[in-house]
Parts: sequence; C-alpha cells; structure tokens
Amino acid sequence: MKSKLLISCLLVVMRLTGVTSAFGQAEIWPLEKCILYAIENNIQVKQMELSSEYNSNILFQSKLGVLPNLNAGASHSWSFGRALDETTYEFTKDQTVMSDNLYISSSVTLFNGLQTLNTIKLNQYNLMASLEDVDKIKNDISLSIALAYLQILLNIELLEVTNSQLEITNLQIERTRQLVEAGSLPHGSLLEIQAQAAAEELQQVNFQNQLDISYLTLTQLLELDSVGNFQIEIPDLPLPEEKFLLESVNEIYSAAEKILPQVKGADYQLKSSEIGLDIARGARSPRLSLSGSYGTRYSNILKKYALVPGETSDPLPIGTVEGTGETVYTFPQPLVVSENYPFGNQFTDNATYGVQFNLTIPIFNGWQTNTTISNAKISVLNSKYNLEYTRNMLYKEIQQAYADAVASLKKYRASEKAVSSMEESFRYTEQKFNVGMVTSVDYNTAKNQLMSTQSDLLQSKYEYIFKTKVLEFYRGNPLSLK
Repeated sequence: MKSKLLISCLLVVMRLTGVTSAFGQAEIWPLEKCILYAIENNIQVKQMELSSEYNSNILFQSKLGVLPNLNAGASHSWSFGRALDETTYEFTKDQTVMSDNLYISSSVTLFNGLQTLNTIKLNQYNLMASLEDVDKIKNDISLSIALAYLQILLNIELLEVTNSQLEITNLQIERTRQLVEAGSLPHGSLLEIQAQAAAEELQQVNFQNQLDISYLTLTQLLELDSVGNFQIEIPDLPLPEEKFLLESVNEIYSAAEKILPQVKGADYQLKSSEIGLDIARGARSPRLSLSGSYGTRYSNILKKYALVPGETSDPLPIGTVEGTGETVYTFPQPLVVSENYPFGNQFTDNATYGVQFNLTIPIFNGWQTNTTISNAKISVLNSKYNLEYTRNMLYKEIQQAYADAVASLKKYRASEKAVSSMEESFRYTEQKFNVGMVTSVDYNTAKNQLMSTQSDLLQSKYEYIFKTKVLEFYRGNPLSLK
C-alpha cells in the first residue's frame, strides 16, 4: 500500500516539476507559447492563409485589368498547287508559295458601366473578409488551447487533493490497526477504512487518467506527434478580479463588436455583395473600347517592279479636253521586274495598321442581365442576414459567458464557505474517530463530503477563470494567465 502511494506521488511530482527523466529533459510550455505554436502549425490556419493569398492574387489581377492588353503573333506557311498569294491576291499554279505573316494588336476598355473598377473594390473586400476569417480561426484555436490548458491545471489540483486525502487515509489505517490490535476497535473498522483507501486509490487512478487525457487533448490541439516530455507551466493562478462583472453585457458586446473578426468579416462580405450588385447593374451600360493593330507579310514569289529611267512606252489616252474634244495622252515609263524583293523591304512595304473604336449597346440577351441583378440582390439580403446572425451569436456568447462567470463566482464563494465548514467538521470527526467515539463509516462519510466540496471549489474556480478570460478576450485583451 505504501509503495503504491509513494510511486503515485513521485509520478505527480515529476509531472509538476518537469524533472529530467531517462529520456531527456521535459520542456515547459506556458500558455502563450502553446497558443503561438498552435497558430503557427494548425492546418486549418494554413489553409485559410492560402485562401487569403488566393484572394490577394485575384485582387492583383483585377487591378491589371484596367491596363490595355498587348498581343503579337507570327506564322510561316507553305502552299502548293493552285494557291492564293495574299501579298498579290493572285492565284499561282504548280508553284510552291512560302509566306510569312506578322501582327501586333492592343485593346483597352474605355467604359463598361464601371464594372472593372467595381470588380477591384469587390476583390478588396473579399481579401479583407478572408483575412478576418484567418483571425477568427486563430481566436477559436486560442480559446480551445486556453480551455485545454486550464483543464490540465484543474486535473492537477484534483489529483493533488486526492493524493492528500489518500495519504491521510493511509495514516488512519495505521492508527486503526493499532487500535484494533489493542482491542479498542472491532476488526470491521479496519476493513472499512481499508475499503475507503481502495476507493480513494481508484479515484486517484481516475484523476491521473483524466490528467493524461487532458495532456493528450492539448498536444493534439498543438499538432504534436506525441505527449513525450511535454509539460505545461504551472502558474500562480489567483482568482481574477471581478471588474468585468461590473460591466454590463451590452458594454462588453459594444467593445467586442468593433474588434472581433467574425463581425468585421461579415461586414466586409456585405460590402462585397453590395459591390457585386453594382457590377451586375453595370451590365446594362454600353461598352466602349479602343483597339489598334499593326501587321505585315512576306511572300517568296512577290515581285518588285521599277521604272526604266530615260525610256517611255507608247502613249495612252487619259481623257479629252473640255470644249474641244481633243484627246489627251500620256507617255508612261516602262516597268522592269526586279527578281529580288528582300524580306526587310517587304516587311515595310506590306505594312498595314489602324485604330478602331467599338461601341456595344446591350438590348436583349435572354433576360440574363436581369436574372444576374436579381440574384445579386438576393446575395445582398443574405449577407445582411449573415451579419445580423453573427452579431446575435456574438451577443449570446457574451451573454452566456457573463452568466457562467457570475454563476461560477457564486458557486466558488459558496464552495469556499462549504470547504471551510467541512474542514472544521472533518477535523472534529477525525478527532472523535481517533479516540473511538465515531465509527469508520461516519469518518468516511465526512471525508467524502470534504473531498466533494473541495472538488466543487476547484471546478468553480477554473470555470470562473476561463469565463473571465473569455470576457477579457472579447474586450480585445490577449489570453494570458499572468
């Protein structure tokens, strides 16, 4: 019996102090480190951050949408048999035609119902909303870490109480054995007190299991591979001040509404849907765009003609003189064919370019624009409901946390009085038990009542601490046990 108690106490001391084990030095984690580590390594946070990066890329692309586009192209082709030479627009026969085409073009939208600018605004709000979503999941993780951390502290204290009570019971077993051997107490009293010790040993095992499970829960939240030498810091944890309970729920909600990401994110989503409605309405506007192009071509069969200097051909009639009817002639110079028409010269001579304005006026497109506008209005209304729902849920969460804090404080105050009274009653019962004035049943009953009130005191204490930390968190204060 004593050896079991010694081993149990040693395990608890090792957990609480983080002493060096055969496998290495235990690492002590304060709450702040746990929260920071969980945020940095949580997969959901990483996924939300990737979503924000995605929205950032979409915003960047929409900003580039106001710039003109620029495209260029080139082609090289061979034509055989009867083929059209696009440089001369003549058909060739039994001749291979090799040609090149080059072009460059650009266009820019001058007006499209402000859809481009509104798209930029919409993507900005989407990015801001996604960033708030990241902060929201970070807050959720922080609260989960804080709750798991405090649960470990509670289980440690519950285990300490059980160990202390088991130690007292083991001392009573020795006293009872001596009284039984002396004939002052019946043997049944020893059996009853031994049964009480066995029950407390079982309770000790249960609390140790709860402590191990609470450690496992925290390490899983931290995404650690195993519990290993992981140990949390045991802070000096006094009961928080009651200043937050002096404020009303509305005052706390008023502060939380301005800073918490879930409300800000829902508000950004509403603004995004309102901009989406403006974009849908912009589809009714005329669209004006400006485009320009430049192109040229080359053909291997294109010939270049030149005038023969100093020579003229037969006269050609070009008209008559008004009034006299006399025919007017011209004497054109003869042309000579140049067999060499180099690529560079063709590139310049065959150039074509132009500028074009395009105006598109939507008249009827199968009611698609009206349907899009109608759906955008529904999206705006849904976003308003979502914002209202988010605010209502936040108010209820604060209201519940406030009520739980008040209730746990009242329970703590009542448990304090109960523990004080039960401790005094147990000391009195213990003194009478030591002199044989009460039975072991009465002694065990008093002891169990004391343990129950001590457990209630600890649970109400940590519940009150957590709820007050939640209320502080809603006010914008970081989670900390210091």
